[in-house]
Amino acid sequence: MTTLTDLRLQARLAARLHDPPEKSLVLMRTRDGHEGGTVRELLGELFPQGVPREIERACEQADHWASAADRMAFPNAEADRRYPSWQQVRFADEPVLIHPLTGQAHRLNPLSDDVQAAQAQALGTDHLRSHLQHRDDGGLDWQRSALALWRFGPQLKGELATLWSLLPADSRVPDHTIHDHLDLAAALASCFVDPADDGPALMAVSLGPVQDFIAAARSVSDLWAGSHLLSHLAWVAMRVVCEALGPEAVLFPRLRGVPVVDLWLLREQRLPAQWFEHLPWRTIQTDANPLFVAALPNRFTALVPAKQVPDLADRITTAVRQEALTLAQRAFQRLLQAAGETDAPHLYGYEQIKRQLQGFPEVHWAAVPWTLAQGEVQNGRVLASDQRLAEAMQPFFDGGANKPGFLGSPTWQHLSGGYALESGWFFRPNPGALYPALHELLDRVLAAAKTVRPFAATRESGWRCSLTGEAEWIATDAQHCALPPGQRTHTVWSKVKNRFGIRDGEHLSALPMLKRLWPTLFAEDVRSHVRDENLQRYVVSTHTMALAAAIERAVELGKTPPAGVQGTPVALPARLAARLRATNDTMMAWAQVPDWLDSLGDDDAAARQALHACLGTKPDTYYGLLLMDGDNMGAWLSAGSEFTPKVGESFHPKLRERLQQRFGVDERFQAYAASRRAANPAWHMAISQALNHFAIELAPTVVERLHLGKLIYAGGDDVMAMLSCGDLLNAAAQLRAAYSGIDPEDVGGTVGVGRRWQRSGNGWAQFDGRVLRLMGERATASAGLVIAHHQAPLGAVLRALRQAERQAKKLPGKNAWSLAILKRGGGALYVTAHWGEPLRLFEDLRAFFQRDDVSRRAAYHITEWLHDVPATDSALVQHLLTHQIKRQAKDAAQALVPDLVRRLVELAYDDAQRPQGEAALPWLAHFMMAAEFLAREVRGAKSAAQPQGEAA
Repeated sequence: MTTLTDLRLQARLAARLHDPPEKSLVLMRTRDGHEGGTVRELLGELFPQGVPREIERACEQADHWASAADRMAFPNAEADRRYPSWQQVRFADEPVLIHPLTGQAHRLNPLSDDVQAAQAQALGTDHLRSHLQHRDDGGLDWQRSALALWRFGPQLKGELATLWSLLPADSRVPDHTIHDHLDLAAALASCFVDPADDGPALMAVSLGPVQDFIAAARSVSDLWAGSHLLSHLAWVAMRVVCEALGPEAVLFPRLRGVPVVDLWLLREQRLPAQWFEHLPWRTIQTDANPLFVAALPNRFTALVPAKQVPDLADRITTAVRQEALTLAQRAFQRLLQAAGETDAPHLYGYEQIKRQLQGFPEVHWAAVPWTLAQGEVQNGRVLASDQRLAEAMQPFFDGGANKPGFLGSPTWQHLSGGYALESGWFFRPNPGALYPALHELLDRVLAAAKTVRPFAATRESGWRCSLTGEAEWIATDAQHCALPPGQRTHTVWSKVKNRFGIRDGEHLSALPMLKRLWPTLFAEDVRSHVRDENLQRYVVSTHTMALAAAIERAVELGKTPPAGVQGTPVALPARLAARLRATNDTMMAWAQVPDWLDSLGDDDAAARQALHACLGTKPDTYYGLLLMDGDNMGAWLSAGSEFTPKVGESFHPKLRERLQQRFGVDERFQAYAASRRAANPAWHMAISQALNHFAIELAPTVVERLHLGKLIYAGGDDVMAMLSCGDLLNAAAQLRAAYSGIDPEDVGGTVGVGRRWQRSGNGWAQFDGRVLRLMGERATASAGLVIAHHQAPLGAVLRALRQAERQAKKLPGKNAWSLAILKRGGGALYVTAHWGEPLRLFEDLRAFFQRDDVSRRAAYHITEWLHDVPATDSALVQHLLTHQIKRQAKDAAQALVPDLVRRLVELAYDDAQRPQGEAALPWLAHFMMAAEFLAREVRGAKSAAQPQGEAA
């Protein structure tokens, strides 16, 4: 007997095979159409007796709704309503791909001479067939086959590999791939196969708290652990949906290719290990392994059967809270083991953990059933209706005569009701076309749900956690929690000090304990799957990062550490560690220098002088932190804003031309074509895929291979990293460029050329031989940057970092960077400006101050003089400033002054470049002093190889 679970699996698999991946390559080139070949052969093998009627019906409805949801509709002429010849576009002859987030068309060379239709069919059939999985008895394993085709269907080996993953679902509207369409169709089919499910629903789930949990940190390791642990719990929540309905049910974020999801497919779903052998998370044996990237956000949107929503919400809540409790208990057990204490169920710590983790994490959810968008049935097909949906949306939108949100947009006004034009008409849409309105409603319902935050008071009577001060520190006995700090000599914490990152005197509550032990626990979980029993999370200290540039320069010059260096080797930035591994054993002693310096304190001036002589410069004591966040992400996810391409830009250029010929005189069609496209599933998939490419692949490359840095987390559009001072600004510029897929020079950085990241531009990047689709030039990001002394309290530095990010976001149009330099002796410098010319000018000014023919005190003299300059006349300021800077320079440097000053004054007097309320000359003074600070020899000198290559 076929169970409902089996029916859902069969429907998912049949829907994934209803269109072949090679559809665009064979359409109008074969006698039996795109449904012959791969579709006929594989469906015949899966269903020898024919596809069951309920599955066929579910797949047909899913296909129609998915097409309506993903594709921009266009009118037909009255005389040829169905498939008129003027609409036909042969992709093989005129291949065009449209970037979904920019609307830019990318023309490819014709494929018809190189790829025969029969060849494409054979490739598709053989590729998909090779991934079908069978049980031991020879029967088809529906579950593993569905997962295998979802994960590896878009990945073809050979000459067509790159194009295969980008082939469009519809050659007339080539702004989304066939794989996007098949994902959505499979997710919908599993919701349609059982009529009792009442169809699909959009469900959103959000975990929290986020910022407070991550910010409670005393070390860089804490920062990483907090973000990575939340990402792990987010995956636990998503896994509930994946196990019940398949990973295609999660629309945002997109899960294909995410390392932790691949690990699940290998370890728990038992897909063949050889399929994953070449992937970086299986081959990289350091903490540069992608599994250590916190790549999943704390919120996701899924497409689920409407009647299953409450059950799924309960299972998600139970799963994530049980996972957090289990992990905290494991952390306590590791502490007991390391302290030599006996583990027992009655220990007070287990009671504390259970009490303190009650209700963690917070789980908020909301759902919107698609039945709100359903209207009458016509010719056996359900048509869209916005009446009930408008009523549901009204309380969440501003009142007025117009319909709320998407329902009041020109796009929907033209599509709804079979809108007639002078010479054509639009097909009556099905409910799939109302996905944008359903998503708008879902956003607002979830926001409303998050305002309700149940609070359960707990009793905490002992001494509080030394990190958060909110709950008792974990103890083996309740009496231990009453011990004041001076008497805690035999606690479990005192016995494990200097292990797991636990400092002398620290006594932590449940959540901080879990964060501190998370690097150890996570590494234990993944070691057996990455071929390295010693894999662990390496923590680069702030002092090590400050010294990294000087050590790298010494290594490049072949210098060895001074005699007498004795210390524990420390973790180094990946690029520096790779260079040291390529040297002899004597050079490896450089890894001991940071620990050796820390052990000296201020007592051994002779040793420090010897290091100074060896390095050729005084070691730097400052490091940089970076926090970057995508601008207007809410608007991007909602679409319909000024960032969104127009409807007409989604069409193939040939179809666009024909539509203009037939309907160009119709003002209503022109208004429709000029309106902004709505947020459909393919839009969200494209954003998620772009963010995955950026966070998992490009951000680690930029930070850890092209620069001296350590990635702390990269979750979609959100990046935090620690870098050497000399690399901070250029790394920020390259991250900004990688986010959009544009050239670093466009935002003021220098081009970083690595073996894996070869080039980028126009929303695309070539990486590891693949073409990555990124956010595009319309998408921007802003960054907060902080330079601080390595001994500065991390909490204060993080507050300054988040304030810098907020300051960057305040500039008109955003797309900015804000730098805060926190001096150890007191005082600070602040610079906020847009990317592009301001950053180029900052780097040019820094290079100017580095010159030997410029006074080392130039910036101080000039900024002191600026206090007495009348600020109202920019021309006078430019004249006087040119004179003063020339006085501080000589020889060739003087020739650079006029152009440099002109750019400085133009920038300072541009109101759009300064924070609101900040005057031109004070801003200019900070700009110059910050450039001078970074020009000092210890942090301004460039490495001989920088930035020509990347770490091995």
